[in-house]
Amino acid sequence: MASRSVHLVGSYPADDTRQAMTATANECGRYLRSLPDGEVGDRRNWIVHIVEALRHHPDLELARDGDWSGYDNRPLFKVKPGRQLSSAAIDTGHAAAAKVSYLDFREIRTQNALDQLTFQVGIPGDLDLGLFTFGTVGAFTKRALFRDALAAELGEIATWGQRDVLFQLEIPVELIMVATTPAPLRGLATSVLATSAVRLVAAAPPGSRFGIHLCLGDLNHRALKRLTSTAPLVALTRALVGSWPRGRDLEYVHLPLAAGDQLPATQPTFYRDMVRLASLPPNLRIIAGLVHEDQDLEEQTRILRIVEGYVGRSVDVATACGMGRRGTDAARQALQRAVALAQS
Repeated sequence: MASRSVHLVGSYPADDTRQAMTATANECGRYLRSLPDGEVGDRRNWIVHIVEALRHHPDLELARDGDWSGYDNRPLFKVKPGRQLSSAAIDTGHAAAAKVSYLDFREIRTQNALDQLTFQVGIPGDLDLGLFTFGTVGAFTKRALFRDALAAELGEIATWGQRDVLFQLEIPVELIMVATTPAPLRGLATSVLATSAVRLVAAAPPGSRFGIHLCLGDLNHRALKRLTSTAPLVALTRALVGSWPRGRDLEYVHLPLAAGDQLPATQPTFYRDMVRLASLPPNLRIIAGLVHEDQDLEEQTRILRIVEGYVGRSVDVATACGMGRRGTDAARQALQRAVALAQS
């Protein structure tokens, strides 16, 4: 197989973005194609800080409170009586955070002579933001507001980042929905979810670069669901690729093969549906999110060979989700494991 790359999903346990990017560049350096800023501080828990900030939004009020101790214990909001929520009044903060981090990224890229690196910015799906803010019904009725707000952020970032920025579309809700849909309806559900998810991509400036991060959730380093096969991953990946809008480059799809603190499956049959990924465009990178520091290298190498056997080509490697919910030692071990697998 050809040499593999290491992919970093997003978050990393560090005091600030410079420390996070320096640590990951030092460990993975030449194996990286893109570098996220580590999503440190209140961004370490993905969109939790965005939802929490809505407690102070003038147009919203709590429908139910929660402390994020579990997926069923989180706050939900509703629009206040007599008020109306607009996309212009939603600020996710992605553009502001990325602009500050980009300056450090350029310095670190130069200092480490990593000319191949692109600056990676994670962007949640609009359905995902809608569900975690308003619940299941509100996710569909108000997702357009989040889509427009996120599209504005993409446009702002593109004005200064241009082709030096790669956006990572992060969509756990779609994957969970596909995985929990009864088999007879899965094809239709997958098609609808994929088509609606890429509307945000179509709203990005032409020429924008993208990757996809499918996810099973990692709240408190716990997944929302454990898959029994790779069939939902494969179905959603194929639907997304088939629905992808013209003029926006899709460079990779990241597939979670572990789930939070749960290790990747060891049975070859778990991965057999991945044979249906062999027909994807050869220039589309497939990233196997199987890296886990608690599973020994020999076993992980065997799983990697199984995946590559089904897909019919070399795949890149990554953890199943960002590492911000891991401790510093565990995150460093995961980076080292990723490099070992890339070299195997």
